[in-house]
Amino acid sequence: MAESNSRRAVVLFNLGGPDSPDAVRPFLFNLFNDQAIIGAPAWIRWAIAALISGRRAKTARQIYGRIGGKSPLLELTRAQAEALQKELADEAGELRVFIAMRYWHPMTEETVAAVRDFDPGEIFLLPLYPQYSTTTSASSLERWRICARKAGLTAPSHAVCCYPTLDGLIESQARLLKRTLDGHPAGRPVRVLFSAHGLPKKIVDKGDPYQVQIELTAAAIADKAGLAEDGWTICYQSRVGPLQWIGPSLDEALAVAARDGAGVAVLPIAFVSEHSETLVELDIEYRGRADRLGIDPYLRVPAVGADGQFIKGLAAIVRAGFATGRGIGPAGPDRICPPGRTACPCAPAKR
Repeated sequence: MAESNSRRAVVLFNLGGPDSPDAVRPFLFNLFNDQAIIGAPAWIRWAIAALISGRRAKTARQIYGRIGGKSPLLELTRAQAEALQKELADEAGELRVFIAMRYWHPMTEETVAAVRDFDPGEIFLLPLYPQYSTTTSASSLERWRICARKAGLTAPSHAVCCYPTLDGLIESQARLLKRTLDGHPAGRPVRVLFSAHGLPKKIVDKGDPYQVQIELTAAAIADKAGLAEDGWTICYQSRVGPLQWIGPSLDEALAVAARDGAGVAVLPIAFVSEHSETLVELDIEYRGRADRLGIDPYLRVPAVGADGQFIKGLAAIVRAGFATGRGIGPAGPDRICPPGRTACPCAPAKR
């Protein structure tokens, strides 16, 4: 029993992505069948997911075809998991890092089974989403809870909800930004565009803290990199569907930069790994739009990936999480979100 209790598991969560052209449609179905994405009754949501995935599969296959026919996300997440396990190698007892993807393999139920077989005495759940949203971290953690209960995985688990100003994250992003800017010859001014995946405005209006936390991350990077107040802006990408989304959009930010005669450096502020939204949207589609607008230069800052400082930051979260044994909370002792963000898991209990 003592040997079993000395084992600890860390689970990294991310979106997942299709690993072949044939996987694109079922991946999309899983995505749109998530109640956190489409909040309709199960039978209606199933029908909507089947309809949307069928309609979008061809276009999505073409998108993935531009980057080898599959998503690189799992391979890159494995590199992060290996780096994190190496960083935590000095921890007492046996520690193993697992990966759970929300919409494609290894899916949550598969990882729950693997963790159960490992038989840890304690589990730490670490979403690879620095900024908390009901559509990402909350969905992944809730799916884990459901699958763990069904599988009889009863080991105590703790989770971090968010880490938008984590030192390792901010230091990595600021350094990668400065390296990108320094690699371009001095000329016309370059405006930094902190681009995040967008979200329907109605979700934010219901108390989702995502946008607030994006703003915290952007301000922290700008401060660390020494950017002028008028040298950066936040924008959002990847809009789909007819709903109003939070803004300004990346398209709008590019138009303003073109009007002002500025070049741009686009930093994917919410993505910690490269995938279709960075490799296709940012590197191909938005670059083409920037060219048509006469924007020069168009620079793109890489995602943090397995950068050493970022991995050290994640390791610090894990160590603190096991040490404090909290159920769920931010990276640090205090609530990050302002009172109006009622979807924050750290929100005070309703009276």
